[in-house]
Amino acid sequence: MHDDGRYDDPRVTGPGGRPSAADPVSRETTYPGWPAGGESRGPSTRPPDCDPVVRRDPPSVGVEPTSGVPRNLPMARDGRDPSGRAADATGGPVPVRGSASVPARLEPSAGPSGTAVPQQPTPQAVPDAAPVVVPPSDAPPAADYGDEPTGSTYVSRETPTREEDDPPLAMEAMRAVQILNPSGEVTMPRPARTRVMCVANQKGGVGKTTTTVNLAVALALHGNRVLVVDLDPQGNASTGLNVPHHTGVPDVYDCLIDSVPLGDVAQAVEGIPNLWCVPATIDLAGAEIELVSVVARESRLARAIAAYPGHFDYVFIDCPPSLGLLTVNALVAAQEVLIPIQCEYYALEGLNQLINNINLVRQHLNPKLEVSTILLTMYDRRTRLADAVEQDVRNHFGDKVLQAVIPRNVRVSEAPSYGQSVMTYDPGSRGATSYFEAAQEIAERGVMEPVSRNA
Repeated sequence: MHDDGRYDDPRVTGPGGRPSAADPVSRETTYPGWPAGGESRGPSTRPPDCDPVVRRDPPSVGVEPTSGVPRNLPMARDGRDPSGRAADATGGPVPVRGSASVPARLEPSAGPSGTAVPQQPTPQAVPDAAPVVVPPSDAPPAADYGDEPTGSTYVSRETPTREEDDPPLAMEAMRAVQILNPSGEVTMPRPARTRVMCVANQKGGVGKTTTTVNLAVALALHGNRVLVVDLDPQGNASTGLNVPHHTGVPDVYDCLIDSVPLGDVAQAVEGIPNLWCVPATIDLAGAEIELVSVVARESRLARAIAAYPGHFDYVFIDCPPSLGLLTVNALVAAQEVLIPIQCEYYALEGLNQLINNINLVRQHLNPKLEVSTILLTMYDRRTRLADAVEQDVRNHFGDKVLQAVIPRNVRVSEAPSYGQSVMTYDPGSRGATSYFEAAQEIAERGVMEPVSRNA
């Protein structure tokens, strides 16, 4: 074939060397409105729907100037060119069968030279469309995206109809409002007399300070007046309540050694109404030795609490992880003992020794003292050990074990780094919910117990 479109083979050429009209396949793609053969093709004759061809020198692949399809590449059986575009016999896209825009099938017939010539299309039946369902006249119209449905009887499929159908975020928000109690109403019962509770366990890391802080905040948020006495030289309870406890701040050491009134060292906790804290500084580390020569050394804290002019519903004493004079002072001043037990074997190993010391204090120093509450902490439901420890503790202590169990929760550990309890740091977390349930159970038990025991 020459540059002007003429062929040398007389079998496929007509008069003048031009391709005959009966030629079923032309080496050049023609479009309606284009000039035939080798006539000039200027910019004014280019079809408006045909993209211009950018010529590159030298071209990497021979490209037809009109179609943009690589030359000498076979067409696929489904009518698609090698570039992946569907095309029909005229170079246009192949429509999908079964739609209303399907063209009629081309019936081939024999031409003068024995070749197939396309004939006029014959009508092809189009499958009937799906029946249109007309909604009843009383049904509300369908709303577009973002519009509210109209009609009083219309209920969305995503609209929760029961409390258990609420999404997780909504349930967490409801728990947070219940725990924070922004209205300030008294939702937890207040005891008839002050309950002084000593949180003790000679094993460290079982959650004594965490339990003290979160129970105190939970009770204070629900209408109870609470005092926290930090008797641990580490001062972790003061940190958890965001109370200053650096050197030079009046603390519980001054009350024990110098007989300073407890009201002079108690500080109101910021952001939590009805909650006060007696901080502990590093000076308390030497109180163990200095109390040895002090008269009535075991009852120094009890006298300070009894002389406080105000009234509290609860007094929580956070003990150090030991059985020294500081813990003995707490046991003498308290009426009840709350023992946090980590759900591991080591926590059970030292529990027997703690019970023996409590019995000694009851016999010689404080006959009103008793173990009233056992709280299981750091419970991991994935392990069988946690279940075994829980069963052993419940079988031994019976009803003294709270039904609420504190699980392992990272929010509980993160809260002290922000100077908060988990109740205010993340009130919707599992840790906050568990401590809230434990505080509610403690408050209800205090109301049901006879008052004569605390008299």
